[in-house]
Amino acid sequence: MPLLDGKHGLVFGVANKRSIAWAIAQAWAREGAKLAFTYQGERLKENVEELAGTFGADTLILPCDVTKDEQITDVFKTVGGKFGKLHLMLHSVAFAPKDALEGEFVNTSREAFRVAHDVSAYSLVALARGAAPLMTEGGSIVAMSYYGAEKVVPHYNVMGVAKAALEASTRYLAYDLGPKKIRVNCISAGPVNTLAARGIGGFTEMLKVYEARSPLKRNLVPEELGATGTFLASDGAAAITGQVIYVDCGYQIMGM
Repeated sequence: MPLLDGKHGLVFGVANKRSIAWAIAQAWAREGAKLAFTYQGERLKENVEELAGTFGADTLILPCDVTKDEQITDVFKTVGGKFGKLHLMLHSVAFAPKDALEGEFVNTSREAFRVAHDVSAYSLVALARGAAPLMTEGGSIVAMSYYGAEKVVPHYNVMGVAKAALEASTRYLAYDLGPKKIRVNCISAGPVNTLAARGIGGFTEMLKVYEARSPLKRNLVPEELGATGTFLASDGAAAITGQVIYVDCGYQIMGM
């Protein structure tokens, strides 16, 4: 029997076929999960419709700007009406203004700091709050983080600080939602050639550094993130919550 047979999931963060969210969504679907998707803005709507449509013409696809509480409310109301209950949620959402990912962190504007934390960290809290009432049988919430939450990564700047807030939020959410048998975890992924990653200065050099210094001497492939996402969604991870799971070919363990 597929690992996620009979499960219903909601995916936030698919932008195109290279998205980490798409790799995990494909893995969840292969293991039997029935999925719904959201998209942020008309610019991404067509991409998400094309990808999600491969799971069937009746796949639910909804607009959601995670900075708008009314849109979040509408998403969970619609998902609840279609599925009745929810078992899985993927948060793969992050944003910071481009100028905040250049130059020095000390020059981060107040507005850039606010936007980065609202979109990249607070959104997990808001989405978890919306998902929890539908997770009547328990559930698994998975968020995406990066090593820049723990150590300084040049050019990552305010996004690293926002990811640190995301990881701390994961722990507090795990504590709050644990009595409802809802688990909350992060995957900290090594660099993957996504639309968001290409906006980070020196990304190509980052790939070379990971390949040279990680114990496995290579970069990860998206399918490996899908496999980890499936594990965290499955009963095999029933006792795992509030954790950051590194999927980075071992780079995180290295001192130099």
